[in-house]
Amino acid sequence: MKVGIVGAGLVGSTTAYTLAIEGTASEIVLVDINKIRAEAEADDITHATAFKQDCRIIEGDYKDLEGADVVIITADGAPNFNNSRLELVNGNTKMFETIIPYIATYAPFSIIIVTTNPVDVMTSVALKLSGFPENRVIGSGTVLDTARFRSLLGQYLGISPKSLHALVLGEHGDSAVVSWSTARVGAMDIEEFARDMGKELNDANKKKIAEEVVQIAYKIYHGKKATYYGIAGALSTICKAIAKDEKRVLTVSARHGNIDGLHDVCLSLPTVIGKDGVIRTMLPRLSPEEMQKLKTSAEILCGVQQQACALLKEL
Repeated sequence: MKVGIVGAGLVGSTTAYTLAIEGTASEIVLVDINKIRAEAEADDITHATAFKQDCRIIEGDYKDLEGADVVIITADGAPNFNNSRLELVNGNTKMFETIIPYIATYAPFSIIIVTTNPVDVMTSVALKLSGFPENRVIGSGTVLDTARFRSLLGQYLGISPKSLHALVLGEHGDSAVVSWSTARVGAMDIEEFARDMGKELNDANKKKIAEEVVQIAYKIYHGKKATYYGIAGALSTICKAIAKDEKRVLTVSARHGNIDGLHDVCLSLPTVIGKDGVIRTMLPRLSPEEMQKLKTSAEILCGVQQQACALLKEL
């Protein structure tokens, strides 16, 4: 699979390294305004692949994206925020107006994966600017949040995250919905399993874990000024599902026609991903409280997406 990555910073380069080492991509093109940085990253990753997998990695221009199966956007035109990822919408919307038309021109049959924040809003912007069908524009959404939930819950319960089924839905951000009602270990209810393990999973413990799921990104950001290993793992997982037509269920961000009366909003729900991108999405059976939180998340995102669309009209 040929993968283009627009943005050769920490997220883009770590994603390229992960895709190359895991053997998911056979060719990777790094596109960045800083061509010297992109070329250095391509060379460094190429040397690493000599120990693992065969993969051609080059620094290139947008025209080198021709024939790409997937184009990942990690570039960030507004990298700093104080309180919320939603603060980044204006700068990154302007940046996307430059980036997306080139992708649509040189890689018109690719699947676009957006990870630039606020990812749900930028997924909507990419859809509007590219003119691509909805199945071929995907946001990384809450794939990483879901992994964080499973990791934290696994640590607390003393079980592998791989054996946990637990979802984070809605916004990749402060209004994310950590769903306890859908959490299972195998086919067992999560609270029943916790009791069997001698672990108390009361409302206070749930609240603490849920808050950490949402806030841990800020902790990482303030500790090392960037998060990149986790999101690289998420992006690699999405790419693998496409490359191998896995038909895997992932909580990516995609456009949904109707969430409790709200139309055409991009947010994360369990979504089947294969070689053509989005195959279908599912709305799980949530508790009434979680359904209300999902609606609130959708309302917040609808408002910001309208703000981004208004900005596009001004540009």
